[in-house]
Amino acid sequence: MTDNANRLLNVGLRLVTLGARFLFIFFLARYLAPDSVGYYGLFTAAVGYAMYCVGLDFHLYMTREIIAASAERRGALVKNQILLSSVLYLGFIPLALFLLRWTGWPEWLLWWFIPILILEHVNQEIYRLLIALSRQTLASLQLFIRQGSWAVAAVALMFFFPECRRLDLVMAFWAGAGILAVAIGVLTLMQTGMGGWRMPVDRRWIVNGIRVSLAFLVATLSLRGIQTIDRYWVESLAGIEVAGAYVLFFGMVSALTVFLDAGVFAFAYPDLVRLAQNGAHDAMRRRMRQMMLQILAASALFGLASWLMLPLLLDWIGHPLYRESLDLYSWLFAATVLNAVGLVPHYALYAHRCDRTIILSHVSAILVFLLAGWLLAPGLGVAAVPAGLCIAFLVIFVWKGLAWRLLDRNKPQPVLPAVSP
Repeated sequence: MTDNANRLLNVGLRLVTLGARFLFIFFLARYLAPDSVGYYGLFTAAVGYAMYCVGLDFHLYMTREIIAASAERRGALVKNQILLSSVLYLGFIPLALFLLRWTGWPEWLLWWFIPILILEHVNQEIYRLLIALSRQTLASLQLFIRQGSWAVAAVALMFFFPECRRLDLVMAFWAGAGILAVAIGVLTLMQTGMGGWRMPVDRRWIVNGIRVSLAFLVATLSLRGIQTIDRYWVESLAGIEVAGAYVLFFGMVSALTVFLDAGVFAFAYPDLVRLAQNGAHDAMRRRMRQMMLQILAASALFGLASWLMLPLLLDWIGHPLYRESLDLYSWLFAATVLNAVGLVPHYALYAHRCDRTIILSHVSAILVFLLAGWLLAPGLGVAAVPAGLCIAFLVIFVWKGLAWRLLDRNKPQPVLPAVSP
């Protein structure tokens, strides 16, 4: 297969995966009761957050090491990571089950948590390895199997067989696709010629990797914590059915995030890194202004389109609860836009290796979110949660924006040639 054909297949698989995941939440809202949608949202949030806890952001270290290592040593590095992950599973999963049982999850849903968490984490690490080893098309295929294929299959089953419109069957499809994706990923990695599997475990290498990843993990857990706690907070304030509406509206506004990631940030981030390395300060400022204008224009168009289509979409779904909770959408849309504009100074700071500023802003943001939500809850009710998101993302934007302005102001200015009188 030619490079162009590979590239087209790679992009096509990613687009189909994103489309399937985006549309899945709408069909789920149509075919399942709002409380089932709520539990699905709580489940996905818990799995997503737990993946960071069992992964420790170790891939930030592992990816660099696996690329630099010879093929004869790569198997030993993977073996080291498998040992680390196994220890983390044994330590974290019992604690997670205790906490989730305390939050009131149904017993049957708890039993799906362990296999799906492990499958999602293993698949994510395999995906990252395939990317690092320049197997992008196979990585995209594995991504489609574990994220897109089961969503399509579950919707098809619920469409043709109404008696199958149950959340436990959705979980079964998810786990089944995860098993298939692991099998394909492992077979692919076995064909890469990795060696070193018989080498002893390098505990010093593991400890060094944990040390490198830990600082970034704190920032990641803080930021991801905001978008995990919010769903559980909504459920505690207004019940599991309103949490289902929150999950649906969050799925809608996530389309804007996906679009901006693919259409703006994927192109702008490499540019900012290159300009920072070259010291092209003026060009970097222009690129950041261009990013901001693109974000605001895309957000305005998305906001207009969503408000025109939203009533029709809710009529198609057919549950009156979603219309009654429509005010949540406005807050979530505002939070998404604030999060997006905050990424402009974020990428500029990241390009200049200002990691400490990024970490501190993220840790502070979760504290601001909790405080704002608590203070606003008596007056706004459940809307205090997305309002707290808005305030937290605004704090991040202001913090990073001021840090960037200070950094930019202290850059050496170009020396202009003297002009003769």
